[in-house]
Amino acid sequence: MAAPKKAEPTKESQYRWEGKDKTGKAVKGEMRAAGEALVAVQLRRQGIKVSRVTKVRSRAKAITEKDVALFTRQLATMLRSGVPLLQAFDIVAKGHGNPQVARMLLDIKNEVETGSSLQQAFRKFPLYFDDLYCNLIGAGESAGILDTVLERLATHKEKILALKGKIKSALFYPTAIIAVAFIITAIIMIFVIPAFKELFSSFGADLPTPTLIVMAISDVFVAYWWLIFGVLGGSIYAFMRAWKRDIRVQHFMDRLMLRAPVFGPLIRKATIARWTRTLSTIFAAGVPLVEAFSSVAGAAGNVVYLEATKKIQREVMSGTSLTVAMQNAEVFPSMVLQMVAIGEEAGSLDAMLSKVADFYEQEVDDAVAGLSSLMEPLIMVVLGTLIGGLVVAMYMPIFKMGQVV
Repeated sequence: MAAPKKAEPTKESQYRWEGKDKTGKAVKGEMRAAGEALVAVQLRRQGIKVSRVTKVRSRAKAITEKDVALFTRQLATMLRSGVPLLQAFDIVAKGHGNPQVARMLLDIKNEVETGSSLQQAFRKFPLYFDDLYCNLIGAGESAGILDTVLERLATHKEKILALKGKIKSALFYPTAIIAVAFIITAIIMIFVIPAFKELFSSFGADLPTPTLIVMAISDVFVAYWWLIFGVLGGSIYAFMRAWKRDIRVQHFMDRLMLRAPVFGPLIRKATIARWTRTLSTIFAAGVPLVEAFSSVAGAAGNVVYLEATKKIQREVMSGTSLTVAMQNAEVFPSMVLQMVAIGEEAGSLDAMLSKVADFYEQEVDDAVAGLSSLMEPLIMVVLGTLIGGLVVAMYMPIFKMGQVV
């Protein structure tokens, strides 16, 4: 006898409706259902006379890490308040502003309803729920502390998101200024300098060397501006694709960024904060230390610390203490090693790792603030020198002529 086919989950869409309630008052709203007829049926049960039902055309909106963090926090709060798991999924899905998230959550709910564990349901969406997330959900299900694990996961994701935001803001400012400076310089070279060149052609005298150099550069920009912008844009695009897809480029850039003179210490502190926060979260959820390193390696965000984590895992498996293994990796400051040693001796490793993460997150805050204060005058000096140099070079023949007169 053939096994019965598994029922396909009903696809739901968002509908906007209008109608009148029992008192004749005009009412309207939105509802998620499998069809217009079901919307009308549900509203009639509520005593609403439906006049119009239209399907809401949702714009495709990507699911972000922020969406996942928000959903995790909402789910943890509902479970902590005693709301059943399936009902919690339903409430969060129907109240979410991103239709893609709502659809994904309802798919997870359907998987759980048909007999899958929550961990298995999450693993069907590896793009949004990594091994760390799924492993912790599995540990929470097994131990019966799903609400506690979800709270830890939500806190972890919120902290990591905040950390990434600070790093991006620190890197974005100088990058944006460099881009603006290049565009302004190109505009001056293509449109302003040629006007001066035409003016100077009637002088009938030798021009100063700086003026000749600027005019020569301007000639190159005017003749080959399409090639300059094309090569520059293509190079940046090719480099970013290679950085994203080529392992060798990733390894090179990760090592280079840790050694960078200004941003290197900031990125190292952020990586240590992420590493210790992840290990603390996993270990606090009851995952064995050796197994925890597999998730920590993927969450490190830097190949240097990924390789160090794998080395630490091998040494811990062979019986070495965590403190000695971390010391042998030679990527952690002495303060981190001392805190881990105290945590191992006192049996409170997760709490100590969490304190280390808090400390380095504060260090990142201070470093970003200091970097912003340092970069502002430095960028003003660079821009002033660049633009001022161009202006002086083009006005030197005018000053020279004024002295002669």
